[in-house]
Amino acid sequence: MISPILIKSIQDVMRQDQGVDGDAQRLSQLVWMIFLKILDDTEQELELMTDRYISTIPARYQWRSWAGNAEGLTGDDLTNFVNNDLFPGLRKLTGESNPRTLIVREAFEDSYNFMKSGTLLRQVINKINSIDFTAQADRHQFNDLYEKLLKDLQSAGNAGEYYTPRALTEFIVEMVNPRLGEVVLDPACGTGGFLANAIEHMRKQVKTADDETLLQSSVRGIEKKQLPHLLCLTNMILHGIDAPTGIRRANTLTRPLRDYGPADRVDVIVTNPPFGGIEEPGVEQNFPHNFRTRETADLFLVLIMRLLKPGGRAGIVLPHGTLFGGGVKTRIKEQLLEDCNLHTIVRIPNSAFSPYTNIATNLLFFTKGEPTKEIWYYEHLLPIELKSYNKSKPIRSEEFDEERSWWQDRTESVNAWRVSVEEVRKRDFNLDIKNPNVDPDRQESLAELLADYRSRQLQAAQTIDAIRNLLNQALKSYEY
Repeated sequence: MISPILIKSIQDVMRQDQGVDGDAQRLSQLVWMIFLKILDDTEQELELMTDRYISTIPARYQWRSWAGNAEGLTGDDLTNFVNNDLFPGLRKLTGESNPRTLIVREAFEDSYNFMKSGTLLRQVINKINSIDFTAQADRHQFNDLYEKLLKDLQSAGNAGEYYTPRALTEFIVEMVNPRLGEVVLDPACGTGGFLANAIEHMRKQVKTADDETLLQSSVRGIEKKQLPHLLCLTNMILHGIDAPTGIRRANTLTRPLRDYGPADRVDVIVTNPPFGGIEEPGVEQNFPHNFRTRETADLFLVLIMRLLKPGGRAGIVLPHGTLFGGGVKTRIKEQLLEDCNLHTIVRIPNSAFSPYTNIATNLLFFTKGEPTKEIWYYEHLLPIELKSYNKSKPIRSEEFDEERSWWQDRTESVNAWRVSVEEVRKRDFNLDIKNPNVDPDRQESLAELLADYRSRQLQAAQTIDAIRNLLNQALKSYEY
């Protein structure tokens, strides 16, 4: 039986080790071990079900060989094996016989064993051995604990950017409605929350073995950072993707936009691209001149428009600044409304991503291939009993039941309104259109006002930074 106490006890053992410093390292240490345990448990299942199954990794590196026996390697013998044999061996794997082999090699390219004490490492291993990832009960319980691990990232410095509240990923996937046979992409997949929900959504449509085979090849994800990439691979295996070869480690934005061709286009994109960040110098050169910016969320919006097939659908999270921002943002929004039907914007309370950030966000839903005629807005309000969301009272899936009921039979209400594209053009593509039906007696809370103020401060700072960069580039050009 798995419980939060088990994970806490593992983390408590790690805290005794002098080599592990902070939550991020503890999580990274735990994840590579859980990854190998999950890999081995599922491999043993495949060996029983598949004739002449070829193992992903050599026998000496399989979890059962060096970690499965509670009385096995420990102390210096264990740390020497892990540091000088296991990790170097996994990094040199070739994928000639099993596609999962390359996944393992990529996963361990930048993974590290931070624990110095082989005795404490053995204690952690023995605790992990109490989990049977082939047992449905254990796997289901671990999925819940996995969510907790991802939330723990929020306290590990900037690592909180990898976690999107499950209520948002569930709602977006449900409304975009990926169907079996369609390819689903998250170009900034983080730990794989959107893809996991897409798998759960499409698996309900699986009726035959051929359907399951189709599902196995339906998800793609790209993540540039090592820890979330490894977490995503683990998440995909937990959700029944035997060989998650569609999950790659890369920075999607470093490939020139013109190089993305028909083979790269997909049916569905669901994502929460990083926001509030600035890309490294030169990345903007991969985009057309009129869309060049170093703001990450803006570049991803341009990329998403490129990657959707005609008729393709997207549901994405974007910061509030994208709606009202000018300059490059205006040109991007104009292109979006010309190339896509931006049919719905759901306004989300500022504190939905608390405590990681209080930047206001919106959910944008659009279909490529037809221009926008009108945009429906829906304002998602905080529950009456809350002043703001927080770590102990996060946004919940059932809060979206009103939006779910409204989605297919849309009418204007105190929470819902629509705006014609002509009105948006008159506003110079400013999509920050306030609710005209709002209760005049409703007052925003101090927390909401402060969060909105901070969001606008951040947007102003990013705009100033962009102007400063443009001026510096112009001065350098003038000097030469």
